[in-house]
Amino acid sequence: MALPSRSTGPSDPSARRQVLRLERLLLVVLLTLAAAAWALVVWQSRVMGGAEDMGAGLTMGMAAPLFLLMWLAMMVAMMFPASAPMILAFAGSQARRRATGGPSTPTWLFVLPYLAVWTAFGAAGYGIAVVGDALVGDSMAAADAMSRAAGGLLVAAGVYQLTPLKHACLVRCRTPFMFMLRYWRDGRWGAVTMGLRHGLYCLGCCWLLFLLLLPLGVMNVGAMVAVAALVFAEKALPYGDTVGKVAAFGLIGYGLFALSWPNALPTVM
Repeated sequence: MALPSRSTGPSDPSARRQVLRLERLLLVVLLTLAAAAWALVVWQSRVMGGAEDMGAGLTMGMAAPLFLLMWLAMMVAMMFPASAPMILAFAGSQARRRATGGPSTPTWLFVLPYLAVWTAFGAAGYGIAVVGDALVGDSMAAADAMSRAAGGLLVAAGVYQLTPLKHACLVRCRTPFMFMLRYWRDGRWGAVTMGLRHGLYCLGCCWLLFLLLLPLGVMNVGAMVAVAALVFAEKALPYGDTVGKVAAFGLIGYGLFALSWPNALPTVM
């Protein structure tokens, strides 16, 4: 198993420039896909009425295929910017191998398993939403219960931000080079297993934050922007770990407030 290294790579300056150009091109592609996904989500939220579409329930009136399609678009929109350093680290390692005549693996074999993890989580979320809709109905009491449940989720998400499991997952997401050193696997299947592992660590960081989108509305663009901003700050900014801890107390405080005054937290009910 040949591990990637920052110091190893093509000695030819033109080859190094080629690797750099490929990394920049991939970054442009990732950000373009994220922008297109944001545009699709905003358009769909306007078509459906967004979080103000009262009575649509946790599934927002969507059948499973449409729900999963929009969930995947949300993941591309919200997670590609935050995951770009990890994807670029993988692609750069493969490009350096290719430039030196070694075997390389296409980057999509790393990215697709990552998206598959989040899609599977979306399928689980849809199942939870269907059960939730069946249980709560559309009464005023159900709306109050939904707001309190959302408040409880906010508190849980804030507490989770402070747990060792969250920290362990975040460390692996924040340090692409160390992730590659520890979990590097050669070949196509190796890329798949690395993508799955990265997806699972990423899910371990953020699953409760994304679960919040069910009561707040999966097409609630404002909530999506807030979650995406927090995820990006945690994963990509120099003091992301501190940002996450500060956000934890904000989530807990807002959640406790919503538990006492349910109208303070608008939900899909």
